[in-house]
Amino acid sequence: MRTLRVERWSDLPEAVATLGFTRPVPTLVVVGAAARLDDDEYERLEPLFGRLAALAEHTGAAVVDGGTDTGVMRLLGRARACGHTFPLVGVVVEALVAPPGAEVSDGQWPLEPNHSHVLLVPGTEWGDEARWLARAATLVARGAPSVTVLVNGGRVAYTDAEASLAEGRTLLVAAGSGGTADALAAGVRDGSLNRQAHFVGDANLVDAVELSEDGGQPLFAEIERILSDGGQPWTT
Repeated sequence: MRTLRVERWSDLPEAVATLGFTRPVPTLVVVGAAARLDDDEYERLEPLFGRLAALAEHTGAAVVDGGTDTGVMRLLGRARACGHTFPLVGVVVEALVAPPGAEVSDGQWPLEPNHSHVLLVPGTEWGDEARWLARAATLVARGAPSVTVLVNGGRVAYTDAEASLAEGRTLLVAAGSGGTADALAAGVRDGSLNRQAHFVGDANLVDAVELSEDGGQPLFAEIERILSDGGQPWTT
């Protein structure tokens, strides 16, 4: 795992380049549940992340997420560990990273160990990393196609969604995954998205895709369509 500290917003482009992202590469952003998922939720969502990892490998995409060993980041890291080599970049508030071997306490979490790269960014609470994560993904892509997928999620997931939309990035909502994803999907379906209390962004960039349809195949097909529309596949 290659880890780099970023102290100023203006330093982010150089930091991303220092990590090795110096040419356009298709980029998948994954946001959503960051708190502990219960065993049933992990079991239910695990196949989804296995397919996301396989799709990233197939398309030569880089993947960007929140980097901690919990929620969707744990699922994605463990999926990558099953024989995949795509770059997995975590963007984490440095002050909230638990030291190696420390007990999880005071809102701190350890890094997920299967990430290939980590950017440690300023902040004091969860959600402060959202704009850094969204911009880092834009810088990793360098003009190549990028897309954000929202799976489940709580309060901070709205902030992540807003930050990705502010970058002009399409947001695919995994309807049926629970939490914030289902709330936003309902707003897409009935046209009330712009009236939802937590939603701020361009509703035209949001699409809800039902996981129950054909085993979630429409979601993976749309991700592949977007990521395959230009850019150079990642090579080690």
